Amino acid sequence: QVQLVESGGGLVQPGGSLRLSCSASRSGFRNMGWYRQAPGKQRELVAVITTSGITNYVDSVKGRFTISRDNAKNTVHLQMNSLKPEDTAVYYCNANLYGLSYWGQGTQVTVSS
Repeated sequence: QVQLVESGGGLVQPGGSLRLSCSASRSGFRNMGWYRQAPGKQRELVAVITTSGITNYVDSVKGRFTISRDNAKNTVHLQMNSLKPEDTAVYYCNANLYGLSYWGQGTQVTVSS
């Protein structure tokens, strides 16, 4: 069974930084990414990275967030800088393998003074 385990969430002041990490129980994922869901809102894609390192970001985080992956370690990271209160959400790791989509349990990110 595929497992994705996130870490790195927490409380940070506006303008601060956090680094989220996701560790997968196996290798071979095609795309890996991060989604987020704020209270009362739909889950949205934040960033995605392919096996070859091609990345894509939602417009609201471009220039502030950076996604990266280490295929040898089966990990994907999300470096979040210049955080804003509107970035507050539960962040979920996602990975796709053979047409199936897997999710982590989520990690809370709260941006507040």
